[in-house]
Amino acid sequence: MKICCIGAGYVGGPTMAVIALKAPDIQVTVVDMNAARIAAWNSDTLPIYEPGLDDVVKEARGRNLFFSTDVKATIAAADIIFVSVNTPTKTYGVGSGRAADLRYIESVARTIAEVSTTPKIIVEKSTIPVKTAETIQQILAANTSGAKFQVLSNPEFLAEGTAVPDLFNPDRVLIGGERTPEGDAAVETLVSVYARWVPRERIITTNLWSSELSKLVANAFLAQRISSINAISALCEATGADVDEVANAIGKDSRIGPKFLKASVGFGGSCFQKDILNLVYLCESFGLPEVAAYWNQVVSMNDYQKRRFSARILKSLFNTVADKRIAVFGFAFKKDTNDTRESAAINVVRDLLAEHANVVVYDPKVPAAEIMSDVLGKGETNPRLTVATSAYEAALDAHAIAIVTEWDEFKTLDYTKIFADMHKPASLFDGRNIVDLAKLRAIGFRAHGIGR
Repeated sequence: MKICCIGAGYVGGPTMAVIALKAPDIQVTVVDMNAARIAAWNSDTLPIYEPGLDDVVKEARGRNLFFSTDVKATIAAADIIFVSVNTPTKTYGVGSGRAADLRYIESVARTIAEVSTTPKIIVEKSTIPVKTAETIQQILAANTSGAKFQVLSNPEFLAEGTAVPDLFNPDRVLIGGERTPEGDAAVETLVSVYARWVPRERIITTNLWSSELSKLVANAFLAQRISSINAISALCEATGADVDEVANAIGKDSRIGPKFLKASVGFGGSCFQKDILNLVYLCESFGLPEVAAYWNQVVSMNDYQKRRFSARILKSLFNTVADKRIAVFGFAFKKDTNDTRESAAINVVRDLLAEHANVVVYDPKVPAAEIMSDVLGKGETNPRLTVATSAYEAALDAHAIAIVTEWDEFKTLDYTKIFADMHKPASLFDGRNIVDLAKLRAIGFRAHGIGR
C-alpha cells in the first residue's frame, strides 16, 4: 500500500510520520509545493517543533517515510491520498472573516483528478465545513478520465504540544464515509491502517457529514469551556473570588470534569477561532441565526479576555505605558509548540505598542523574524518592538513583565534576580496563572493573575 499526504504542515507531517512508524509495510510520502519546507523535513531541523517528533521522523525517514515536492507523480502512484492543506478563514468576498477558504482543497481535487488513472481513496484531513466532500466528489467526477474515487472524512483531533502522544494513543479515530458497499470498503481500508496500533473499539465510523461536522463541534465545545471560565475570571477579579479555586470546585463534578477550565489570557492556535467562525457561518447559511449568535459569543468572549489583559497592564502602570519597557514572556499560542497562529501574544503586543510602550518579547522556540512579522506584517519594523534571546535579557530594565505563554521555564526563573534588575515598582502580569503570586509579592513585585 502507498499513501500520499498533500500538505507538510502541523497535521500532515506528524500524522504521516507516526503512520509510517507504526506501519512499516506502508510507503508514506508527504508532498508539498513549498520546497523549503520539504527540505526542512529532510534535514536535522524540522520545520515544526513537537516533543518526540524528531525521534519518530529519524526512525522512519528513508525507510518508508519520504518527503517530496513531486506532487503529481506521488499522487498518481498512491492508493490512499490524505488532503492536509490549509483551509484559512476567508478574508474577502462572501463570508469574509467567517467562512473557510476552500481554494486549496479545490485545487488539490483538480490535481488528483488530472493525474489519477487508478482507483483512489481520498481522505479529508484538513478541517473543512460539513458537505465539503460533496464538492470534492463533484470536481473529481467532472474532471477524471475514468478513475474511481471514494472520499472519506478523517478529521484530526491533535493538540499541539502533545501531537505525538496523541497520535500514539488517541482518544478516538473518526472515519466517515458514504453508506454504500464501495464507501464501506474504503472505510475498512483506512480502518485497517489505524488498527495496526489503535484498538478497534477506539476507531469510530460514521457517515460523511457526521464526521465532517464532528471536528468543528469538538473544537467549538472545547473553546466554549475556555471562554466560559474566562468569563467567570472577570467576575472573580471583581468580587475577590479565585478562579482557580472555582474551577477546581466545579471540576470535581463528574458531569463537568476538570479539563479546559484553566483561565488565561485567551485561546489561540490554528483551529479554535477558525472552526467556530466556520460553524457560525454554516449556521447562518442554513438559516439558523440564533445558533450562529450563540457560538459567535464564544469568540467575542475570547477577544474580550485579551483586551481585558492589556487594559489591566495599562491601568496598573498608572494609566500609561508610553516609553516604558514591557517584557513579554512567550509568543507561541501555547507551550511546547512554535505555532503562533491566533496567539494571544499578538494582540497583547499590538495593544502595548499602540500605547507607545517599548516591548521586548522572548519565546524559546519562535524565531525573531516570525514574531516581528506576526505583530507588524511581513517586512515591517518598529523600533519599539525587539526580541530577546532570554527571559533575563527581556526583563532587564523593564517596568513590567507579562507572561503570555505557559512555557515551563517561566515557572523556575530566578525572579529575585529579575526583580533586582527592573524599574520599581516592578509589576508582573501572569496571563496563564503559572507562577506563585504570593512568593512574587514577597520578593517585591506587584503581581497580578487572571481571575485572582
